[in-house]
Amino acid sequence: MPGENLTRDEARERARLLSVDAYEIALDVRSAAGGGSASGAGAEQGRRTFGSVTTIRFRCTEPGAATFADLVAPSVTSVVLNGQELDPAAVFDGARIALEGLRAENVLTVDAQCAYSRTGEGMHRFADPEDGEAYLYTQYEPADARRVFANFEQPDLKARFTFSVTAPAGWTVLSNGAADGDPEPAGESGATWRFLTTQPISTYITAVVAGPYHMVHDHYRRELPDGSVLEIPLGALCRRSLAKHFDADDIFTVTKQGLDFFHEHFDYPYPFGKYDQAFVPEYNLGAMENPGCVTFREEFVFRGKVTRTSYEHRANVILHEMAHMWFGDLVTMEWWDDLWLKESFADFMGAFSLVEATRFTDGWITFANRRKSWAYRADQLPSTHPVTADIRDLEDAKLNFDGITYAKGASVLKQLVAYVGRDAFLEGARRYFRRHAYGNTRLEHLLEVLAETSGRDMAAWSRAWLQTAGVNALTPQATYDAEGRITELAVLQEAPESHPTLRPHRVAVGLYRRDASEGGALVRYARAEADVTGPRTVVAELAGAERPDLILVNDDDLTYCKIRFDEDSLAALRAHLGDLGDPLARALCWSALWNLTRDGLMPTRDFVDLVLRFAGRESDIGVLQMLHAWAWSALTHYAAPEWREEGGRALAEGALRELRLATPGSGHQLAWARFFALVASSDADRQLLNGLLAGTARIDGLDVDQELRWTFLEPLAAQGDADASAVDAELARDDTASGKRHQVRCLAARPSAEVKARAWAEVVESDALSNALVEATISGFDQAGQRELLAPYAQRYFDGIERIWRERSIEIAMAIVRGLYPTLQDDRRTLEMSQAWLDEHRQAPSALRRLVLEAHDDLARALRAQECDAKAAGAGAGAGA
Repeated sequence: MPGENLTRDEARERARLLSVDAYEIALDVRSAAGGGSASGAGAEQGRRTFGSVTTIRFRCTEPGAATFADLVAPSVTSVVLNGQELDPAAVFDGARIALEGLRAENVLTVDAQCAYSRTGEGMHRFADPEDGEAYLYTQYEPADARRVFANFEQPDLKARFTFSVTAPAGWTVLSNGAADGDPEPAGESGATWRFLTTQPISTYITAVVAGPYHMVHDHYRRELPDGSVLEIPLGALCRRSLAKHFDADDIFTVTKQGLDFFHEHFDYPYPFGKYDQAFVPEYNLGAMENPGCVTFREEFVFRGKVTRTSYEHRANVILHEMAHMWFGDLVTMEWWDDLWLKESFADFMGAFSLVEATRFTDGWITFANRRKSWAYRADQLPSTHPVTADIRDLEDAKLNFDGITYAKGASVLKQLVAYVGRDAFLEGARRYFRRHAYGNTRLEHLLEVLAETSGRDMAAWSRAWLQTAGVNALTPQATYDAEGRITELAVLQEAPESHPTLRPHRVAVGLYRRDASEGGALVRYARAEADVTGPRTVVAELAGAERPDLILVNDDDLTYCKIRFDEDSLAALRAHLGDLGDPLARALCWSALWNLTRDGLMPTRDFVDLVLRFAGRESDIGVLQMLHAWAWSALTHYAAPEWREEGGRALAEGALRELRLATPGSGHQLAWARFFALVASSDADRQLLNGLLAGTARIDGLDVDQELRWTFLEPLAAQGDADASAVDAELARDDTASGKRHQVRCLAARPSAEVKARAWAEVVESDALSNALVEATISGFDQAGQRELLAPYAQRYFDGIERIWRERSIEIAMAIVRGLYPTLQDDRRTLEMSQAWLDEHRQAPSALRRLVLEAHDDLARALRAQECDAKAAGAGAGAGA
């Protein structure tokens, strides 16, 4: 819709003119009550509207000037500016309300009918298939509050908000502020909840949660340094039908540990009163940091057995969102260019607090292995950008919630702590909060406090790390004397031609050798830290050390870089990776080997061989699950096509072997069971999966609960062993919202042209499906073993994506453009089709072009890796001959 895509220049001009004092927002969501399925009648009910009356009090620096307010709504009943009725048809265009002749002090009141969402944007309405109840929640970032109430939708126009919500009596209704008294009767079956006025916050972090939620209460108490006592009421809630699975005690434990950690290190009391955490259905994100009313995807309420990694991930997300209460909510970036000022810090502080305050003391291993993997991929795409990005408009902002802003930024901050020291970093944070509380900041404001506390040249550091893109590669180079001692060890730093910056890296270099007294384990016997500042840096401290089997640059994962190996170290890993005793060092080596595979420097079959030989010895469950994901991705995208069948068979055999060897009932057993289902392909494999579902086969200690049943059923459906009746029968066992998503995925996975045509039409040609069911349908449609069946959709994709981008909400359009790109048609023809689209659509929206460009680059990378793998096969055949 014209006017929806606010530009940075428009926001700056509006911020120059306006300052906003207060919002009073009254919502009437009684129309949401009533059940309905996820499609059909339920979809019709999801198109209902709700009442929204907003009064905004604001000032203007230039009386007589004109500006606009933001509102995306089906209709507006009235607009009153400074007591004067304006004609809604004349001033409202569907996205903006024109405001002219402003005074020094102004009052705007807008009465509108806003639409419930089925896309997770704005006010999302969900109908629970188990009990027919309706559940509402809001999700706004970066700019969807305007779908719920009239506002000035930009982060630097902060204000105080006072909400009231009229809803069915008996519901639970929450907002950012605490309830201001008991609900008041409203009509025959309604009630009105009023909430205390908030501190000054941005529009995108306001929130409302409403419905018959199951809620658990707790309390946090802390004595502050001045002797006062901080009391924070805690709440945790989920849908009623999930209550039997809801482990609120563990959620509260992590919450209290986090509050202790942040109060201890930030020395600024939590500023937003209560702390509710709502686990909500069909959520597009992991979570959202609405102050006082944090929202999470309800998949964090575990319906079946999960590994320790799942609990660790949930704890990390809880702490990430909590860090935002200071980094992002108390102090907020002026515009989305500096999104990193909240997301990078929250990502880093989430891991930092996880390790230091909770039972997940190995969190830095997960960070090195999983989060950095996301960053390395994003930083090698043609769309990579500096941590501080150039965000021209809201569409740019939406795409910038990426691996650079989150994981690279967090990795850079970890390097910053090594660079300036932990104490200087935390003192800088404390000054930053005190100096800018309830305000908005830019990069220079943070650099200012860090320069004060560290004495370091933060401008130079920022230019290298925050204002340039790309990832450096660090490689060891060693020479030895006749007695086998190091004469010189240097670190070589390289940068890609596209982003040639060489950065200052504070790194640790570890030397490892096999130790007979430790059973042949690879053990570190020497370590030195150094500042790598150019193309070649000598680590003088390691001269004279005995010759190592393995040299590990970036030991302890202090910096952000791609690790490379010298020939001896790579040979040692090929032979003895499983003997590397330190789990963080092992995770770093696995990550480096994966990067070599993605870069086309290691044949895919070699990486798969390493997984088959050493993954079964991996002690860290998170690393093991990441290895499973990498191995599957390697087989699907990077293996030479003629080797895929052999590689898949080897992975299935290896997965089954490790499944049978794993400790009964362990997380490792569960992880291997899921991986076996993913790679199962032979008749015997499918027979075992069928037997596990039917109860005629059994693996000691493996509890085939409902979630694992769906995990086993999907590959059977994809390979034609489970038809629609089998899938529907499974839904009858699990007629829940989660079960419905699984059913939709399994039905779309079946190997039939008719099935694929129906799935395509439901996603591309219709908007009846909710965001969660769009995601499930795409996931089922795109099956690695169905390349030939999916081939006809490659051209249809390129023919349709401009229309999709124009007609659908950005969240759904992004899901479709990303999810349906013909990645599995991995040949030159698809690459040429992709390039042709980019060449012919240079005027297409930049956000759409970015998504296609990224997918195009991923496909080109896959083809390069396949060529590397094919050459290895040829070399092997030649050697054998």
